[in-house]
Amino acid sequence: MKLSQFQFDLPLNLIAQHPAKKREDARMMVVHRQTGQMENKHFRDILDYFDDKDVFVVNNTKVFPARMYGRKEKTGAKIEVFLLRELNKQNRLWDVIVDPARKIRVGNKLYFGDNEELVAEVIDNTTSRGRTIRFLWEGSEEEFKAQLEALGETPLPKYIKRKPDEDDKERYQTVYAKHEGAVAAPTAGLHFSRELIKRLEIQGIRFAEVTLHTGLGTFRPIEVEDLSKHKMDAEYYHIDEAACRVVNKAKETNHRICSIGTTTMRAMESSFTAQKLLKPSEGWTNMFIHPPYDFHIANALVTNFHLPKTSLMIMTSAFAGYELTTEAYKKAIKDKYRFFSYGDALLII
Repeated sequence: MKLSQFQFDLPLNLIAQHPAKKREDARMMVVHRQTGQMENKHFRDILDYFDDKDVFVVNNTKVFPARMYGRKEKTGAKIEVFLLRELNKQNRLWDVIVDPARKIRVGNKLYFGDNEELVAEVIDNTTSRGRTIRFLWEGSEEEFKAQLEALGETPLPKYIKRKPDEDDKERYQTVYAKHEGAVAAPTAGLHFSRELIKRLEIQGIRFAEVTLHTGLGTFRPIEVEDLSKHKMDAEYYHIDEAACRVVNKAKETNHRICSIGTTTMRAMESSFTAQKLLKPSEGWTNMFIHPPYDFHIANALVTNFHLPKTSLMIMTSAFAGYELTTEAYKKAIKDKYRFFSYGDALLII
């Protein structure tokens, strides 16, 4: 398939700028793959579509305050540094994106905080906007993390045209977030409240947790028309024995397995056996799922409504089918669903 087939016109007023007042009150479109039927619901209605011993697989990654603002030495020019991942804990080396990139050269020192609490040195160029920096910090790891927490900002996507506030620290995070390392929230999971999870568990639905640290690779623009030539940036994932036991028992007893989000789906599709069972593993995945694709683990998917021509929308099409996904997106625009990270949900069963 071609990239241009995933272009659509989205009215800007449908891009959600704030989350729903209550997580589970977000709207949810339900799409039935077999019949093509589409229903308008709310996320709390997800209880009606799953039974005892079905499994929800969630991504328990935790977003860290990845966006920092600082000043360049000598000129004092303002710069934005977006932390991608820590390369070396001992030497405090980080992979980052800088803006404006043309002003940031190897050897420059960058100062963060009103009193220059943190200083970093640029030691390498990685891409046109990418740099490797070393934080010059003599204190303990705990003190360093506290400084990053204090000086960093919740990394809301750029299409949210406002500054992050205190509420975003909680709302741009799933209630089951555990392992820090993501620069973007696994947004399908944002619709779950603790109360809704409890009600699902009472109904007999089991939860399995995997980890995939969402990086900018998930959102990097696809610049090739031929989808088979697109290369994803690698992202770290981890699947343990406990998750495999829960998922594989459901598979063996023909119960439904629902992937909560495209990141969860990518983790699972990166680690399965010849018998199409989930297997424990840990490492880096650069898997790019596009039509046609035969999914091996999950047979249901919760996701949000995504940007045109993104890997997220393309994976949704691979799961639901291109024509059905196109119709669902047309309906979402017509019915004024809210799009992107703080937007509404799409359940495909």
